[in-house]
Amino acid sequence: MASALLQFWLPPVSFPLAAYDRYDAEAITRYYRRRPWLAIARLSVIFWNFLGFGWRLLWDQRQQAGDAHLPERAAELRQILTNLGPTFIKAGQALSTRPDLVRVDFLDELTKLQDQLPPFPNDQAFEIMAEELGRPVSQSFEELSPEPIAAASLGQVYKGKLFSGETVAVKVQRPNLLPTITLDLFLIRWAATWFGSLLPLNLGHDLTLIVDEFGYKLFEEIDYENEGRNAERFAENFRDCPYVKAPKIYWAFSSRHVLTLEWIDGVKLTAAAELDQLGINADAVVKTGVISGLQQLLEFGFFHADPHPGNLFALPSSPRPDGLGCMAYIDFGMMDQLDQLTKETLVDAVVHLINRDYVELAQDFITLGFLTPDSDLTPIIPALESVLGDIMGEKVRDFNFKTITDRFSELMYDYPFRVPAKFALIIRSLVTQEGLALSVNPDFRIVDVAYPYIAKRLLQGESPQLRRRLLEVLVKDGKFRWNRLENLIAIAQNDGGFDLLPTAQMGLQYLFSDEGAYLRNQLLLALTENERLQTEPLQRLWELLRPELEPARVAGHAFNAFVAFSRDRAAAFFPTLALESNR
Repeated sequence: MASALLQFWLPPVSFPLAAYDRYDAEAITRYYRRRPWLAIARLSVIFWNFLGFGWRLLWDQRQQAGDAHLPERAAELRQILTNLGPTFIKAGQALSTRPDLVRVDFLDELTKLQDQLPPFPNDQAFEIMAEELGRPVSQSFEELSPEPIAAASLGQVYKGKLFSGETVAVKVQRPNLLPTITLDLFLIRWAATWFGSLLPLNLGHDLTLIVDEFGYKLFEEIDYENEGRNAERFAENFRDCPYVKAPKIYWAFSSRHVLTLEWIDGVKLTAAAELDQLGINADAVVKTGVISGLQQLLEFGFFHADPHPGNLFALPSSPRPDGLGCMAYIDFGMMDQLDQLTKETLVDAVVHLINRDYVELAQDFITLGFLTPDSDLTPIIPALESVLGDIMGEKVRDFNFKTITDRFSELMYDYPFRVPAKFALIIRSLVTQEGLALSVNPDFRIVDVAYPYIAKRLLQGESPQLRRRLLEVLVKDGKFRWNRLENLIAIAQNDGGFDLLPTAQMGLQYLFSDEGAYLRNQLLLALTENERLQTEPLQRLWELLRPELEPARVAGHAFNAFVAFSRDRAAAFFPTLALESNR
């Protein structure tokens, strides 16, 4: 009872405005060192919550019954983090994607942490709205729900209506949130400084840096103006995509603590009965979620790091020929950006995985920051092969991100792997999205959607970087690999939206260009291997492609291709024609 009374208690204190704009570990440390009574009060609450938990862990070990009680202890830890409030809920969620920090036994339980708390009083919420927007609530909104429709760890949401007629969602941040978060971050960072070196972790850097990374992201999440800008950027990325929607932001009714955005009239993917009632194909919407997630990572580099069931909505729509459903993303507080090198290296890693090039894959892990440049790769390469060796084999349909995460978790304590902050968010995004897909359809296989998308991207070769990676797939040890081309085409055909002929036209344009000289030579060598024309691979390709080669469409695309290419470039591919034209 005492713990329950104390768990959210914090004396109301002012905090320097400068520290609110961004996370500043030094400023926070200076502030609370001058107010030790605040730190002592909060530390006593945290200590009280963890005291019994720690004692029971020690008792289990002494009784040699630790393994038997691990599920119980993991659930207990999840409840403790929930009791301690917003900072610890967010910290637990972040730790759920850090197998380099947390035992695999606890990871599953931490993923169950719900970002939900009881709502705070309406009077406080309306007072915050009025103060932030500079006018009474009745002058901002024609209608506002009398109670919040949702309450999370950082704020709560009301349904409203503007005087201009638009239905909106109004997010209001919890009062006294900044001092709560900053004090918790100060104490967590203090503990990391003093006790981090005692933990058996292969981090390659100070544990306080991980705390600071967490602090930076948390401060971004409590800045609603930043969330609004994220939503607009996300919407701009998908402006030409009719099956992905982001809500409009109403800036005249928004501030750092209040965010007013378009009301999304959709259905949660987990509401099976409502989906059936509206005739929404849940599998089609999940497929959209997977493809849009890959687009965020590999095309735009700007990705939603928290795609849990409360942040994704299915929208009613007519059936699409590509088998995709319509969906909307909401809550853009947790987003991150990948630079061009990281996006390219991710594609490299996929290519090297397809080719089973584990030496190159280990180098990719260095580039991505999972391994330090001075890491000894000799023992790591066989370990990677043992973890990833069957992914492209007979068990490909059993592949899932959660399995790979669990396997890597087992390597973390034996090899110097670490999880960079950005990839902790990527892992969280992928594992959460996969978990949502499996909750909708237990037989769903994310690889059935992801592989065709990646194969299609490689075959289309829209950029020099992707074309170079396609060459790495098709040419191995100086030889053209027909089976890899066949596999890529077959995989891409599993995507209902894949149209072979435009892709083939792009391929011809590439072959006839100066850039395609190397691949032209490799193709000619492969076709005339052993001094005879190789017809078998061409026959297999024909059988694979024949269903899509409708005469009318082929003629149209062939005409376009010939218009696009000059005779000189065509002659470069057909040397005999070049000789004839010079006679």
